[in-house]
Amino acid sequence: MKLGALADKAGFALAEGREANVTGFAIDSRKVAPGTVFGAFQGARVNGEDFIPAAVEAGAVAVVARPDATVAGAVHIATEEPRRAFAHLAAAFFTPVPQHIVAVTGTNGKTSCVEMTRQLWRMCGERAASIGTLGVTTPDESVSTGLTTPDIVTFLSNMSGLAREGVSHVAYEASSHGLDQFRNEGVPVAAGAFTNFSRDHLDYHGSMEAYFAAKMRLFDDVLQPGAAAIIWHGEDDSEWTRQAIEHAHKRALRVLTVGEQGEFIRLLARTPTQLGQTLEIEHDGAQRSIKLPLIGAYQVANALTACALAIATGSSASQVLDAANRLQPVRGRLERAAITAKGAPVYVDYAHTPDALEAAIAALRPHVEGRLITVFGAGGDRDQGKRSEMGVAAAKGSEIVIVTDDNPRGEDPAAIRAAVLEGAPDAIEIGDRREAIAEAIRQAGAQDIVLVAGKGHEQGQIIGSGDTMRILPFDDVQVARECAGAEVQS
Repeated sequence: MKLGALADKAGFALAEGREANVTGFAIDSRKVAPGTVFGAFQGARVNGEDFIPAAVEAGAVAVVARPDATVAGAVHIATEEPRRAFAHLAAAFFTPVPQHIVAVTGTNGKTSCVEMTRQLWRMCGERAASIGTLGVTTPDESVSTGLTTPDIVTFLSNMSGLAREGVSHVAYEASSHGLDQFRNEGVPVAAGAFTNFSRDHLDYHGSMEAYFAAKMRLFDDVLQPGAAAIIWHGEDDSEWTRQAIEHAHKRALRVLTVGEQGEFIRLLARTPTQLGQTLEIEHDGAQRSIKLPLIGAYQVANALTACALAIATGSSASQVLDAANRLQPVRGRLERAAITAKGAPVYVDYAHTPDALEAAIAALRPHVEGRLITVFGAGGDRDQGKRSEMGVAAAKGSEIVIVTDDNPRGEDPAAIRAAVLEGAPDAIEIGDRREAIAEAIRQAGAQDIVLVAGKGHEQGQIIGSGDTMRILPFDDVQVARECAGAEVQS
């Protein structure tokens, strides 16, 4: 495709180089081939502008960069927001894309919402996929691992590849980092959901206000005009929820609230059962019951938000709400990993914020007849302020707390544990995560439940940073099963 045609589609005026033939896009100079458009972005650790000469030498025909960047030997597409310009140019190149695309943002619940939306669409007969923390999940249930929001080139090439494979419906996670860095721009997004908002990623955003503003780019910029904005509106009427609704109204989006105070789908009641919970809801003036095969209040929020996304994009409400009775748990999200020799279930959850940990504990609490034993840690090189708060949340909701290592990265693991223990001074400290899980299982009796929180679906433990970083194989689910099995053998 010609560079001029791409610029026209993306809405950029291009005076020179219009006849240059574009063969691809890259933000890594090592991936540049003849005909590539190179995105040179300033990052927290690396300045892409330093690699412009290498990209041009490798065959880049154009470079998207700030106006004062030096570009010689290729067309300089100069803009104050190179990430956004690059995204829109790339979106004009990576076509076609699926007809129905939805996005989910919020502090917690993104992964579950997009995966549940994919399941609902599939049960309604659509060829659907999801993109996010779990990777790309395709209609045949195959999964390729990835980041919550991959880089823009990977994101758009995935979208185009799925469309070429016949996928018509895609749900993707829109993280605050991805939104802030324009990593999910350029595709027509028919509906977006806002799940909830609490403290996280302040090491990157700096303040709750900046973090929220990044989330709101989904409503302010990414959704196409007239799209549906699904907003969870539970029992509390938080200021963040009100602000999200205001953002959606200001953009003239179709606001659909869901929850105890929802107007689109209202949750009237929920009753815990042995294997899940029964929901009484109201939609379109009619009441109905859903036997949700998942435990926990936050799973209700995820499931009903997913229902709203599916309905808002044209699926039959009756089919969607019926399909909710058959939703399957999402990997690493309150996943029952094992049952110990004494009969105690062991659950694994991705909760790595105070709010998420509190929600996971609250989800399990109605099912606990004895004690809740919670094992968790906090990640290194991340927001330090949430560590003691996580300790408080665990201590408040659990009879036994074991503080261990999560992903210490470049920090001293003992110092991280000490910060967590400030909020849970009576907790047991066991740095070795496997031993911590094993100890929880040893202590658990028949009426107890074990919760292993923080890493969820992750397959490794990150030790060190930079050149010294190592990723040690570690799967909480697998380790829990091995520890439970060892108890049986002993």
